[in-house]
Amino acid sequence: MIEEGRVEVDGRVVTEFGVRVDPETAVIRVDGARIPPVSANVYLVLNKPRGVVTTMSDPQGRPCITDFVQDRPERLFHIGRLDTDTEGLLLLTNHGEFAHRLAHPSYEVSKTYVAEVDGNLKPAVLRRLLDGVVLEDGPARADTVKIVSNVPGRTLVEMSLHEGRNRIVRRMFDAVGHPVKRLTRTAIGPVRRGNLHTGELRELDHKELGQLLDLVDL
Repeated sequence: MIEEGRVEVDGRVVTEFGVRVDPETAVIRVDGARIPPVSANVYLVLNKPRGVVTTMSDPQGRPCITDFVQDRPERLFHIGRLDTDTEGLLLLTNHGEFAHRLAHPSYEVSKTYVAEVDGNLKPAVLRRLLDGVVLEDGPARADTVKIVSNVPGRTLVEMSLHEGRNRIVRRMFDAVGHPVKRLTRTAIGPVRRGNLHTGELRELDHKELGQLLDLVDL
């Protein structure tokens, strides 16, 4: 691969065999794809069930994130949050700077949701979501929005956005007159739900982690 010019280290194509690199800090790419550095950090994705509180403990005794990682030796914390009545993807890690950047709006990591909403959406409503709606804490705009399916009185909608404000998806649909009945987060950046079942936990694969590290400039 080096002979074919397919390997980069810190932005430069490697042409010399036997070049030494620091595996903990070097940015290494093969065919343009980031290879995550050697690290003791842990990066997990949980398909959070509906009704689980996005905290590591709950004084009221409700189901929480710790219930799904009790057998993990690391001290983990969640990145961002999902409402108790929202299900879907949630990232967990013990890497503080990674978590901080991924949650920060300046890095614009897209999140995708599928919402079951009241009523049948018209094209003008989709346009309003794309153009932006005004909420009590400022305007909010979808990056993409499309209708997945329609039945009388209900619509299944997929929406992607960079916003991370509290209950942002529900509030946007409320603003256009189509309250959310059920909400699922299906993707965080390159991380997709795939066949990860509700309540299941897995480690990010190298491709997903490499793409996220690039997105947050680490």
